[in-house]
Amino acid sequence: MLALCASDPGRSRGRRFAEEQAPTRNAFQRDRDRIVHSTAFRRLVYKTQVFANHEGDLFRSRLTHSLEVAQLGRSIARTLQVNEDLVEAVALAHDLGHTPFGHAGQRALNECMVDFGGFEHNYQSLRVVDSLEQRYPQFNGLNLCFETREGILKHCNRERAAAIEADEPRYSDGAGGIGQRFLQGTQPSLEAQLCNLADEIAYNTHDIDDGIRSGLIDLAGLRSVPWIDVLCEKILQQHPQLSAPQQQRRLVYELVRVLLSTMVYDVIEATQHALRSTGVQSVNDVRACERPLACFSPDIRSASRHLKAYLFAQLYRHPKVVATMDAAEKVIHKLFASYVDKPEEMKGSLADERPWEHDGLLQRHVADYIAGMTDRFAAREHERLTGQRVFAGLEIV
Repeated sequence: MLALCASDPGRSRGRRFAEEQAPTRNAFQRDRDRIVHSTAFRRLVYKTQVFANHEGDLFRSRLTHSLEVAQLGRSIARTLQVNEDLVEAVALAHDLGHTPFGHAGQRALNECMVDFGGFEHNYQSLRVVDSLEQRYPQFNGLNLCFETREGILKHCNRERAAAIEADEPRYSDGAGGIGQRFLQGTQPSLEAQLCNLADEIAYNTHDIDDGIRSGLIDLAGLRSVPWIDVLCEKILQQHPQLSAPQQQRRLVYELVRVLLSTMVYDVIEATQHALRSTGVQSVNDVRACERPLACFSPDIRSASRHLKAYLFAQLYRHPKVVATMDAAEKVIHKLFASYVDKPEEMKGSLADERPWEHDGLLQRHVADYIAGMTDRFAAREHERLTGQRVFAGLEIV
C-alpha cells in the first residue's frame, strides 16, 4: 500500500525514449535492474569513499556506500509507505558519476575543466545514465524513468538546469523536465528527498567506523562531540562490559548502530509531522512545496552538523588523508593533460570512434573518460604514461 504522496510506477511520467512495459517488473524495478547491470555500477567497487582503494580491504568503497544508502532509504520508505523501488534505484545510481579518488578527484577534474563547463559528480551521474552507458541498440544511456533521473540530479545551478531543460523531451503532462525545479524553486519527489537524507546518514555513521578502523580518529576524541558522548554514556549504562579496552570494537559497532537508528527514526517522525502539517495529497503537492518534506528534527539536524564538522576537521582533513588526496589530484591533472595532448592514448570506444573530431568536445570526452576510471586503473594509467608510481604499496595488476 502506497501513501497518496508516493510515486506510483504505473503513473510514471515516462522515459526519454518510449519503450513497452516489462511483463514482470514495474518501471522503477526495471530502472534499478538496469543500474545494477551497468558498467558504471560495477566500477564503484574500486572507487574511493574516504580511503583510497589500496589503503585497506575493509574500508568502504563507493559501491558499499551506495548499497548502504539503498538499505537505509528502503527502511525509511517502507515505514512512510512511499515507493521503495524508486528509492533503491536512485540510491544505487546517485554516485555513478563519481571520479576515482573521491572528492579529491572531483576537485582536480573540475579545475581541469574550468574553461570547458566545469565538472560535478552529481551531474556526471546523470550523464552516465542518459548517454555514457552504451548497452542498448535503440539509444545511448539507460533510458531511465523521469522520476529516477529526477532523484539522481540532486543539485544543479540555473545555467546548467536551463541547458538540461532545453534537451528534455516533451512529457505528456506538460510539466517540464528534470531541470525545471531548479529554475522554479520547487522540490523533487519524496523518494528523492529521502535518498538525500539516507546519503547523509550513511556518511555520518560509516565514516566514523572507517575513521576509527584506520586509526586516524579515536573514540575518546569522537566523544568531544556532545551528541556522541551522550549516546556512548547510554550504551555503557546498558552494557557496562563494553567499557573494557578489549571491547572497544564492540562499543564502536554499537555506537554506529544506535546512531543509525536514532537518525532513521528521527527522519521518519519528522517527515510524518511535515506531511501531516502540510496536508499533501499527491506527488504534485510534494513537488509544489517550497521546502523539502523529508527532514530531520531541528535537534538532530543541529547535532548532525556538529558531527560532520568534527569528521571534516579530524578525518577528512587529517594530514595522512590530505597527503593521499593531494597525490590523487596530481594524478588526475597529469592524466587530463596527457590525454588532451595525445587523445589516442585513451582506450575503448573513444579511441575507436574519436568523437571529438566531429563535435570538437575533446576536453569533455577526456573528463568523461577519467571520471569513469577506478582508482587502480587511474593509478595504472598514470604509471604507464609517466613512468611514476604515486601510491606506495599500491599493487598494479
